Amino acid sequence: MADAERTPGFDTLAIHAGAKPDPTTGARATPIYQTASYVFDDVDHAASLFGLQAFGNIYTRIGNPTCAVLEERVAALEGGTAALAVASGHAAQVIVMQTLLMPGDEFVASKKLYGGSINQFNHAFKSFGWNVVWADPDDISSFERAITPKTKAIFVESIANPGGTVTDLEPIGAIARKAGIPFIVDNTLASPYLCKPIEYGADIVVHSLTKFLGGHGNSIGGIIVDAGTFNWSRDKKYPMLCEPRPEYAGIVLHETFGNFAFAIACRVLGLRDLGPALSPFNAFLISTGIETLPLRMQRHCDNALAVAEFLSKHPNVAWVSYGSLPGDKYNTLAKKYVPKGCGAVMTVGLKGGYEAGVKLVSNVKLFSHLANIGDTKSLIIHPASTTHRQLSDQQKIAAGAGPDVVRLSIGIEDKADIIADLDQGLRG
Repeated sequence: MADAERTPGFDTLAIHAGAKPDPTTGARATPIYQTASYVFDDVDHAASLFGLQAFGNIYTRIGNPTCAVLEERVAALEGGTAALAVASGHAAQVIVMQTLLMPGDEFVASKKLYGGSINQFNHAFKSFGWNVVWADPDDISSFERAITPKTKAIFVESIANPGGTVTDLEPIGAIARKAGIPFIVDNTLASPYLCKPIEYGADIVVHSLTKFLGGHGNSIGGIIVDAGTFNWSRDKKYPMLCEPRPEYAGIVLHETFGNFAFAIACRVLGLRDLGPALSPFNAFLISTGIETLPLRMQRHCDNALAVAEFLSKHPNVAWVSYGSLPGDKYNTLAKKYVPKGCGAVMTVGLKGGYEAGVKLVSNVKLFSHLANIGDTKSLIIHPASTTHRQLSDQQKIAAGAGPDVVRLSIGIEDKADIIADLDQGLRG
């Protein structure tokens, strides 16, 4: 095979995709283009940019060269046609749904999701007139039953936070295709190193860049990846993409931009008007973090499996939920979708209930007690006493945050040190 035809491997793309030495200075690292706006060549150049007749930079709310490197890199890693970086994972979800839904429309979502997404879907989205219908990823047919003529999308997480549910993506993707609606997958916990949802039918992939892609707990961001697989014009369900846009002289985005039209629509309609732009400095930090993604994710997985095996035999632990653990409910799905490992996050049930959870987070020394995941450092939280404190015990259990539950995000420290800290915390 000629060199020109060679597709770079994942590890190479994580370092090089989207980036090249700066043409002005020769800087090898991507510069932080910390600017609000850009000088146009002339009036005609400006007009062509504003009219979507040429690509280029106008204003950092809409696009920025540092952010563009990040977007191209993540699109390459996920196998998509284009991407749009935004201020947070929540912002990514708002932009996606604003592009797809009109007031009164519905979308079907897995009920096993990050608690912040459940809250966003149940409450904040109602202000836009968007309605969520919940389905059970352990009952695939529930997704099909939930679809109505108002349904415009299906949303799931590849690995659910915090319960560790490994979602059976392929049949849900088939249900979405049969219904003629896009399949959206939040791939935050897996990252494209462990799972590429587009290979299993996803039309749109979203991430909280704050977690494993950035990987160091130092910056917040989100991203939307367009798979380029959905025909936005087929049933005329998506007016933002298939009808003339009056703000752009009647351009029909899908006709004009083809298999990356969704990413364009998110940028020039959603991001332009709603405004959750990603800081170029955060884009720089996250792009740098992605360069070590393959190394970090494999270490996360290896450490997490060792921790899960240890905790599953610990006298003070009632149960461990981690898909890569032999005998786990999701182990078969994990072997199919995330064969390299289930990532860093697991939940653990403690025999001592609520008091034991409070005691553990108070006793650990290496672990940081905070509300985040995906850091190089090991993290811990007891949801019942923190993020879910306001709920009844029954509501906590339904949310996967029962009084006995502790969530762990296993870092890349020496696994013997991680295990030792948990052991002394459980016994102390």
